[in-house]
Amino acid sequence: MKKSAQRTWGGRFSTGPAEAVKKFTESVSFDWRLYKHDIAGSIAHAKGLVKVGILTKAEAGKIVRGLRAIEKKIEAGTFEWNPDAEDVHMNIEAALGPVGRKLHTARSRNDQVATDLRLWVRDARVQAVHACRALMRALVTLAEKNRDVVIPGYTHLQRAQPVLLAHHLLAYVEMLHRDAQRFIINADLESPLGSGAIAGSTLRLDRQFVARELMFASPTQNSMDAVANRDFVLGYLFAAAMAGMHLSRLAEDLILWSSAEFGFVRIGDAYTTGSSLMPQKKNPDICELVRGKTGRLYGNLIAVLTTMKGLPLTYNRDMQEDKEPLFDSADTLLASLRVLADMLRDVKVNKARCEAAAGDPLLLATDLVDFLVKKGVPFREAHHKVGALVAESEKTGLALPRVASKKYGPAAARVFHVRRALAARKAIGAPSPQNVTAQIARWKRLLN
Repeated sequence: MKKSAQRTWGGRFSTGPAEAVKKFTESVSFDWRLYKHDIAGSIAHAKGLVKVGILTKAEAGKIVRGLRAIEKKIEAGTFEWNPDAEDVHMNIEAALGPVGRKLHTARSRNDQVATDLRLWVRDARVQAVHACRALMRALVTLAEKNRDVVIPGYTHLQRAQPVLLAHHLLAYVEMLHRDAQRFIINADLESPLGSGAIAGSTLRLDRQFVARELMFASPTQNSMDAVANRDFVLGYLFAAAMAGMHLSRLAEDLILWSSAEFGFVRIGDAYTTGSSLMPQKKNPDICELVRGKTGRLYGNLIAVLTTMKGLPLTYNRDMQEDKEPLFDSADTLLASLRVLADMLRDVKVNKARCEAAAGDPLLLATDLVDFLVKKGVPFREAHHKVGALVAESEKTGLALPRVASKKYGPAAARVFHVRRALAARKAIGAPSPQNVTAQIARWKRLLN
């Protein structure tokens, strides 16, 4: 039996595609998610066609009403997606019926999907920024509740110097702020609609008008770049991967802090799981999954970079492969941001355990170096002298403050006072209680 030619481009072909080809090439199973943006682009395009006399106002009105009706059906879950129509664009156009036959005038699926994707990514960026800010607020709230709790700061995962827990938490607020800014800065402000398949159209559309309808700043200036460009997708995927990296680091800290060895925090039962074998277990699975999902965010970025790296201008079907990684990254990132924000609201800090760990006098060895520097000892010499005192403390079993007092007098022992040491750290960005309180107030104001 002869296969009928494909409706949208079948004039050139004597038969339609084989069933295996249809299944292999269809994208509506995932690109249906562009429906809102496809409809918005089609409405703007219809209005643009009215301006150049291709459509009458009455025809455009019918098209717009038809598109709105289709949108309602999709949102109600009653729209029937047809894989034979290949993609979201042709499914919606086919559902319009005869009234939509003029709609595709002066556009191609190349500029259509480029427009849809830009609109989709624009919305995804906004969602990412809101989710970043929600997590930032959760971190600031936890910091404020525990603003006087001291913990050891770590380098190389070894105790280094004392810091306020709030200062540590606010470090992640800074990271997430950069993430939010990255989503904003990478926004694509140009509309590709009207670029056609590659070289525009002899029907001269008012592209500036259509761009304004879609709330773009301007039309793209090169039709070939307009349809070949997926930098905006990669920009989103890069921003998502960076945010994922920061979330993974936060998750790792929480995993360590909630372990029996640290015991700094307790994660609520609603955000932990147990063991099928060991009844005593309380596992930080949410944090572990966030840490693990970061690999997906990296993989999606690399997948699209690899897809794009060897493509000649302009559009190639390879570019269909940009959507599933994009959608997956958006879903993964938003889920991770939201669940961490929820989880942090159910985290309790064990102040006693934190301060016991921060009471290790070795954390203030550098303060003893500063003590000697203030007495005129060159830094390198002071560093060496204090290192020798640490070695003596380890050898004799005497606490470092006592060893220091024997060597340099009672004033040296007074260096080993955690609260006094923190209060002295007043430089911009340092973790004095005064600075941290000011930063909490600053972030509360900015996140309001």
